[in-house]
Amino acid sequence: MSHGGSVLGDAVWLARLADDDVAAAVATANGPLAGLTFAVKDNIDVEGLPTTAACPTYGGVAERSATAVSRLVDAGAVYVGKTNMDQFATGLVGTRSPHGTPPNPFDPALVPGGSSSGSAVAVARGDVDVALGTDTAGSGRVPAAMCGIVGFKPAPGEWPADGVVPACKTLDTVSVFTTTIGMALRVDAVVRDAAPIAPAAGAVRVGCAAPPWLAACDDVTLDGLARSLEVLDERGLDRCGIELGALFEAGDLLYDGPWIAERTAVVGDFIDAHPDDVDPVVRDIVLDGRRWSAVDAFRARYRLEELAAEVDQLFGGIDVLVLPTVPMVPTLDAVAADPIGVNRALGRYTNAVNLLGLAVLAVPGVLRADGVPTGLSVIAPPRRWPEIVAVGAALCGEDLSPLRAESAAASGASSRSGGPDRIELAVVGAHLSGFPLNERLTSRGAQFVERTSTAAAYRFHELPGGPPRRPALERVDTGGAAIEVEVWSLDPDGFARLTVEVPPPLAIGTVVLADGRSVKGFVCELGGLTGAVDITASGGWRAHTHS
Repeated sequence: MSHGGSVLGDAVWLARLADDDVAAAVATANGPLAGLTFAVKDNIDVEGLPTTAACPTYGGVAERSATAVSRLVDAGAVYVGKTNMDQFATGLVGTRSPHGTPPNPFDPALVPGGSSSGSAVAVARGDVDVALGTDTAGSGRVPAAMCGIVGFKPAPGEWPADGVVPACKTLDTVSVFTTTIGMALRVDAVVRDAAPIAPAAGAVRVGCAAPPWLAACDDVTLDGLARSLEVLDERGLDRCGIELGALFEAGDLLYDGPWIAERTAVVGDFIDAHPDDVDPVVRDIVLDGRRWSAVDAFRARYRLEELAAEVDQLFGGIDVLVLPTVPMVPTLDAVAADPIGVNRALGRYTNAVNLLGLAVLAVPGVLRADGVPTGLSVIAPPRRWPEIVAVGAALCGEDLSPLRAESAAASGASSRSGGPDRIELAVVGAHLSGFPLNERLTSRGAQFVERTSTAAAYRFHELPGGPPRRPALERVDTGGAAIEVEVWSLDPDGFARLTVEVPPPLAIGTVVLADGRSVKGFVCELGGLTGAVDITASGGWRAHTHS
């Protein structure tokens, strides 16, 4: 295996196992992803290999793999190699690497999209079945649109993000590229350690950008978008025009606001010491973060909270939002002539999503008149993954009915694991996977059962005080809503030891789930909501804390 200073082939791969070694590993693989081959973007750790973020003099050899990588390997997937990227994950074009530009599989004169350029191209041309990327401003979605494949981007916090050279640590998420939605959902289930997400079976309300908000798109993209959306009409899905002012303003904060300083915090000192080792455009963007003050950061955060509330109201009237992933597919020459302006344009419909804590499934639409794919993004709060998946499948014409049965079977098997003496516990806050107190479950042998929601009979509140921040469920007779929960199972001893740690006014009581089951769960004592803030509209703690 080679890595770093030399490029393997055509700027897609920075390190790659020999074909014979891959074939041997595939032949002996076991697990739910047995024989699936996967690539890894070069800002994600793979044990024993350098992690350079496409800067050969940066980083070092990883001592352990990122959790997302190790979970794929444990599930039988076969690691193939590291892929090229826009340096330090700063770019949506795919041209900012000293190793060259991966070729767009539809037309080498076009950009491949970035920053996860190599990962997307490797999947699009069939080098591997899936590839991990990362996403801050759209890097798990824009290359999917350019390359005609599926990009699955969880909301920040849904997937483990350790072992990643961050761009903006508070916003980044690992993502995955595949050729089908079903394959993306199987990978998601392994990384999330849960049953596969099943598509919603009922009606889904779809919001689309009202015409004035599509002004950034060129004519061929608009034509392809219109023909793609006709598919939703054919399937009887209701759709309406939506104003995107709050979404656009939130997106502007990412590069025209103090969040750029997060990039400076990670690699600014390295760039100061090695200015000639960094792409000039990347260098200028990252170092520009030093012009922002702490006052600027707080003001921007306050404004983002206001915009998040507006976007949350928007999702009160729709289930998902369908937008073009990119407004155009630029040429390499156009990017060379205006590297900042073209990159900025490509993020018009993607930049805000992680700032707002939203989840996205990016899918290819119909081919445009010039033969290039139309990329579509299905966007919603993470509690609405079933609706996201249903609309994505409708746009692609993909049959996910086998996955629905598989998801139900997996949920049933998981709920039975560990024997009948185990106690199921619904958690709603800091005990959720990926949150600070989750280790209090895992250290007591808790097993993940499922991610679901309560019956529509609860109000959800954030209690005063902390840290840690704490939510509370309140059972109500009227005006209730379904709240996202995770169900874990513990043996009686582990459950008892956890229970004694619960501080008032929280308590362990009975929680009714969406399917009618009753399990133990975190509730609030009578009178314990004094000074609490009602956050029911968020639908869950994950969405609330990442808004």
